This record gives sequence, C-alpha cells and structure tokens, in this order.
Amino acid sequence: MEKSILDQSNDPLLKAFIAGKPDHSLALLHHFLEQYGQLGEIYLYPTKSMIGIGAGDTRVAWVTQLGKQFVHIVFPFKKPYPDNLCFQKIAQVPGDARQFNHHFRMLLPEDINDEVLQFMRLSLKAQE
Repeated sequence: MEKSILDQSNDPLLKAFIAGKPDHSLALLHHFLEQYGQLGEIYLYPTKSMIGIGAGDTRVAWVTQLGKQFVHIVFPFKKPYPDNLCFQKIAQVPGDARQFNHHFRMLLPEDINDEVLQFMRLSLKAQE
C-alpha cells in the first residue's frame, strides 16, 4: 500500500503538529490530502502553527487546526467567493487588497463534495 503524503514526511514541525491528535481528525486530514493529491501535485510546508499545502511556488491552502472532530482549512483566493455552502467564513486579509481567506471546516470525509472539490481545483489553477 502506498504511503500518504503525510506519512512520507519526516519533518519535525509536521510531526509536532499532528502529534497526539485524535484518530478521527488525522483520518480526515489524510482524506483531504489524498483528494487534493488526486487533483494535482502538491507538497506540504509545515510551520509551527499550521501546515501549508503547496503547488508549484504557491501555497494553495493552509491546515490551521486539527480539532477533536474536525480539520480547519483556509483557502487563500484573490477575490471573495460568497455564493457557496462550504465556507463558514470569508475574510479579507488586513492590508492586502488581493487576498481573501476562505475558511472551511471538515467534519466528515463526505464534506469533500463537488463544491469543495471545485474550490480545491480553483486553488490549484490560481497558482498557474
């Protein structure tokens, strides 16, 4: 069985970020990354407080929180996309007229539906 992108990394920041997290949240994270990986080539860019997901030279999403029952992910776009059912919050980054963070909270694997996949594809195209 092929290892997931999460399991392939030996990065100490990544290991620290996922250490002690509930199995449910880790399973959600694995599923999210697997779905992203099917859409395009991605890599992980861990920091102390979050995991960046990159494609090319761009961060296309950030995993900002692994809760007891959820994974919180932020997609940075150049404009707001208010007509959706998947983002719980859309906020312009202060001082940056060209970045709007779209906050998505994944509770179940099924939350990666057609609408979310559309925005995941859009995030990958934004870096082209």
